[in-house]
Amino acid sequence: MEFTAGQIAGILEGEVDGNPEIAVNKLAKIEEGEKGSLTFLANPKYTAFIYTTKASITIVNKDFVPEQALDTTLIKVEDAYKSFSKLLEYYNKVKNNKTGIEQPVFLSESAAYGEGFYLGAFSYLGNNVVIGTNVKVYPNVYVGDNVTIGNDVVVFAGSKIYSESIIGNNCVIHSGAIIGADGFGFTPNEKGEYTKVPQTGNVILEDNVDVGAGTTIDRATLGSTILRKGVKLDNQIQIAHNVEIGEHTAIAAQTGIAGSTKIGKHCMIGGQVGIVGHITIGDRVRIQAQSGIGRNVKDDEVLQGSPALNYGDYNKSYVYFKNLPKIINRVDEIEKRFDGE
Repeated sequence: MEFTAGQIAGILEGEVDGNPEIAVNKLAKIEEGEKGSLTFLANPKYTAFIYTTKASITIVNKDFVPEQALDTTLIKVEDAYKSFSKLLEYYNKVKNNKTGIEQPVFLSESAAYGEGFYLGAFSYLGNNVVIGTNVKVYPNVYVGDNVTIGNDVVVFAGSKIYSESIIGNNCVIHSGAIIGADGFGFTPNEKGEYTKVPQTGNVILEDNVDVGAGTTIDRATLGSTILRKGVKLDNQIQIAHNVEIGEHTAIAAQTGIAGSTKIGKHCMIGGQVGIVGHITIGDRVRIQAQSGIGRNVKDDEVLQGSPALNYGDYNKSYVYFKNLPKIINRVDEIEKRFDGE
């Protein structure tokens, strides 16, 4: 794919400073730019590279004023970083704009799909599946019976979407993700043996949810496991049955959330966080990496540690913890003085 500076400026609502007809067909970091590539300058630390880059086009902020001659055509925008991200999104849409049904696949006669549908080879779509417009389902994907998928959804290779799941518009499900597997529900009997509790609920992903590679989201025992609109999940996360995650909450890799916990809106949860079941976490909560959460959390709390403490309290306590050997030595010296008296 090839785009001119004029075309790119039109997409970004920017202004061309240089040759509007110069074309690019690849992306590059500014320090590695070469002829035919597009790059951007957002971080002032990289300003020196704009004078040496060989990139044909560079996206910059509108207030950028060069201090010496440039060999690159500029596209001036309000925010270079956001504009470059927008361009990457556009590029991906164009690059991944596949349509049609490859062979072999299994496509139930009762399945329905809209315009612009792509179904990769060796995929399976079960009975009564309903899929919206411009949906891309890559090879080796399983979609169980009675699944509903909205518009402009991408399901990457090897993902599994179990029966009854509901996927909203503009969602992205990355490779190896599993949506709707049984929750971890077992009950012990008098012999200490475990009997499975049927998991009869489903999973609901609202609009604009991203699910990372290898992430698993369990179906509810009753009712639904729900990810509200705009939730972003990293790779290798475990979401247990009947969990509810509020709008625009972001969770980093290897976090595990136990059953029936409710997480609020606009939270940020670091990597390898463990959260027990049946608790409530408020809105705008920040949880640092590797923390363990075993209690209800109020709105706007910032937590760290295991079990997690208030972030400020944790840092103060950690200072003492690091100095604990010195403190013990001082206590021993004081005790020896008193013993000598």
